[in-house]
Amino acid sequence: MSSKVAVVTGANKGIGFSIVKGLCQRFDGVVYLTSRDEGRGRAAVAELNKLGMKPEYHQLDVTDRPSVARFADHLRQRHGGLDLLVNNAAVANSVDLYNSYEENEEIVRINYKSILLIQELIFPLVRDNGRIVNISSDCGHLSNVKNKYWIERLSGKNLTMEDINEFVEWFLDSCKNGTFKREDIADEGTVAAYRVAKVALSAATILQQKELKKRNISVNSLHPGLVRTDMTCGVGFYSADEAAETPLYLLLEAPATLQGAYIWYDRKVLDWYDYKADYYFKTSTLKS
Repeated sequence: MSSKVAVVTGANKGIGFSIVKGLCQRFDGVVYLTSRDEGRGRAAVAELNKLGMKPEYHQLDVTDRPSVARFADHLRQRHGGLDLLVNNAAVANSVDLYNSYEENEEIVRINYKSILLIQELIFPLVRDNGRIVNISSDCGHLSNVKNKYWIERLSGKNLTMEDINEFVEWFLDSCKNGTFKREDIADEGTVAAYRVAKVALSAATILQQKELKKRNISVNSLHPGLVRTDMTCGVGFYSADEAAETPLYLLLEAPATLQGAYIWYDRKVLDWYDYKADYYFKTSTLKS
């Protein structure tokens, strides 16, 4: 019960897999590789076993309440809680720059709404002085939003989860009823659902930090860089192992005072509220 515990979601491949690998090498405790698909997850564990690493495995579909609840029960009964949590499970549609309502709903559900389940069921198990890293994106910086009303609301001092959820529903409703305006989102509204979901995740990080500050738990979000993974169709300037370095730094080395921040792949802390900045994702980078 006393050993430290780290959990990485969506970890059967890509950045999540590399974070698990790094934790197995550097973290003195139990490391959980989790995935929605059990076969792929166990295959990933077997791959790490060949390298002499021994992560634990547990099935976890972050969008499915019973699955999250089962994992929470497992952590509670077996370990009494956890110390490090990486919310990495994500999907994108990099082939099509504009998506159907159904595709957009799925992207938002996996990339943002899942975090609400994790927040409800897993966050209470994170021990005092623990660390949570939300894997966001350059799509998650506020500069991805161009609608003046939502910029003002999301950057308000009294921001609430209700504000963030209404922002997400505004987007989905506009997709459903055909009123979505491309100029409301950066880069002519390309990959809009992914931008909305990651902006919502980054905003939620700020509120999660406020909630958990009294237990000295740090919650940060980061853009891991454009990484060569299946999700980017192999386009990127970083390998997954290279991209895992900043998340590992936040989990294992960063000062405990680094809290509620939006962090770039080079460890630089950016002003998330600087909506006029040039940090937003540009689809032209997928072609370069």
